[in-house]
Amino acid sequence: MAGRGVTIADVAARAGVAASTVSYVLSGKRSISPETADRVMAAVADLGYHPHAGARSLASRRAGVVAMMLPLRDGMHLPVLMQFASGAVTEARRHDQDVLLMTADEGPAGLARVAASAIVDGLILMDVEVRDPRVETLRRLGLPSVLIGFPADAEGLTCVDLDFEAAGRVCAQYLIERGCGDIALLGASEAVYARRTGFAERVREGFLSRNASRAEVWPCPDDAVSVQRTVKELLTSKPELTGLAVHNEPAVGHVMHALADAGKQVGEDFHVVVIGPDEVAERTHPQLPSVLVPAETLAETAVRHLMRKLDGFDVPDSTLIEPQLTLR
Repeated sequence: MAGRGVTIADVAARAGVAASTVSYVLSGKRSISPETADRVMAAVADLGYHPHAGARSLASRRAGVVAMMLPLRDGMHLPVLMQFASGAVTEARRHDQDVLLMTADEGPAGLARVAASAIVDGLILMDVEVRDPRVETLRRLGLPSVLIGFPADAEGLTCVDLDFEAAGRVCAQYLIERGCGDIALLGASEAVYARRTGFAERVREGFLSRNASRAEVWPCPDDAVSVQRTVKELLTSKPELTGLAVHNEPAVGHVMHALADAGKQVGEDFHVVVIGPDEVAERTHPQLPSVLVPAETLAETAVRHLMRKLDGFDVPDSTLIEPQLTLR
């Protein structure tokens, strides 16, 4: 194993310490007990470990790059993902950092790969699942990270997100206040719920909490034909339905066409509210009220938190942005 193929994780395993401890011993950033430091240096010598060419002292071995794991997979709306990427890149450049984009399907192995290669200073993860398999890898690697989203067990992690549960409540309350009795949420695609993606589950929980006895949540595909079929089935199964929340950006326009075909007059005898970008709610007729998903703000916040962690400053474990309903 000796030589170029040896990673900091190998050294950590040989010394019986965390990878972050090896990093601290080699960089001198934190005080480590002499006994632990001796074990680490003995492992370094035994394995013939040579730090990455950019890894000198911590101050000088910054790679100048952070990795962002984008969820380019079923149920994710590309224009919104590009808003997240844009926000991250813009904020990173303010800190003289570049952004390496990774795809979520690389999973724990992808995280371990970039950590071992020393090509990034930290990680930003999106599309966080309730039982996300990447979480334990993050803890084991010890590389600074920020999650845009919350797993069920967020102990020791730094997480930022929109308060999606509150967003679901806000949408349900909006419909109730307009006299809607039966209400429904057309949510993300079935694949998103099957993955137990955190934001989708939290919107559902918040929406149902306001009027559980007369509210339903339906997964919704985003192509025109499937949306037409889903809306028709929903209206047939709930003939008293007069209020609809849509948390599926590409489906919004198709939903409006399906409601018009069913004879519903949105804004008069039927009400619709959207969770998504402003432009999605503004380009319908009539324009719709919406709760903004502040993609760029979330990404910028994640990068700022990560930069502070890299500089040794404390950051909040949890940052939740309060949802704002815009009426139109």
